[in-house]
Amino acid sequence: MGDVAKDLTSGTIGGAAQLIVGHPFDTIKVKLQSQPAPLPGQPPKYAGAMDAVKQTIAAEGPRGLYKGMGAPLATVAAFNAVLFTVRGQMEALLRSEPGVPLTVSQQIVCGAGAGVAVSFLACPTELIKCRLQAQSALASSGSAAVAVKYGGPMDVAKHVLRSEGGMRGLFKGLVPTLAREVPGNAAMFGMYEAVKQYMAGGTDTSKLGRGSLIMAGGLAGATFWFSVYPTDVVKSVLQVDDYKNPKYTGSINAFRTILASEGVKGLYKGFGPAMARSVPANAACFLAYEVTKSSLG
Repeated sequence: MGDVAKDLTSGTIGGAAQLIVGHPFDTIKVKLQSQPAPLPGQPPKYAGAMDAVKQTIAAEGPRGLYKGMGAPLATVAAFNAVLFTVRGQMEALLRSEPGVPLTVSQQIVCGAGAGVAVSFLACPTELIKCRLQAQSALASSGSAAVAVKYGGPMDVAKHVLRSEGGMRGLFKGLVPTLAREVPGNAAMFGMYEAVKQYMAGGTDTSKLGRGSLIMAGGLAGATFWFSVYPTDVVKSVLQVDDYKNPKYTGSINAFRTILASEGVKGLYKGFGPAMARSVPANAACFLAYEVTKSSLG
């Protein structure tokens, strides 16, 4: 099996593992991000992450934590195949000769390149996911953004294509998606390689055990979100914003509006669930990727 096929297969399996482990955390993150700022003297809909979990289960059952998983599940193969394949091809371009380990700096470059490629898949997928995850929180607040109720991923896609500018509507939030994926993946893959080399005591990391890979993957995932989280908040609020009566005119306006109305804290809504998700989900992803690729030779 060629290197491209190995990366495609391993990335797909790694992405599936990441999604299954991490999606409930992601649902809570989006609900906290997208809840409107409360009126003066009124409490927010969710007091925190645990309150959001309790309210979601009470209103929708445990399945509510997996709402919106259809869209990323349908595209997880393509998303992770592109991410790991582009990274693998960039590794091949940067190697001085086949088999030579790359430096941490080179892995950062590979991660940035992979981030550019996956942004064009992540943007429409996450728009659909965020709409489904956020609509229950927005509905109870009386927001105009839920004038349309979505029955599922295909229903969201059809509505956007029909009523929100066609394909352009599906790519709403592309700028903050790029601003998240490029530096985020650069930091993630750089940290992953740095931790592996530290634990291996050198550039040859082929002998590391599964425990080391889990630790490296978990720290890499945490680094991704720590480095780009405010950008993700901006992306989420833009993607769930009402098309006919938008609250925000663009990424910069959304950033300034959140900062003015909620302070720096507003740019970190849902940060706890995101960090809680990133460690186990990315540990599962990288472990599944490495184990699968190793088993393929």
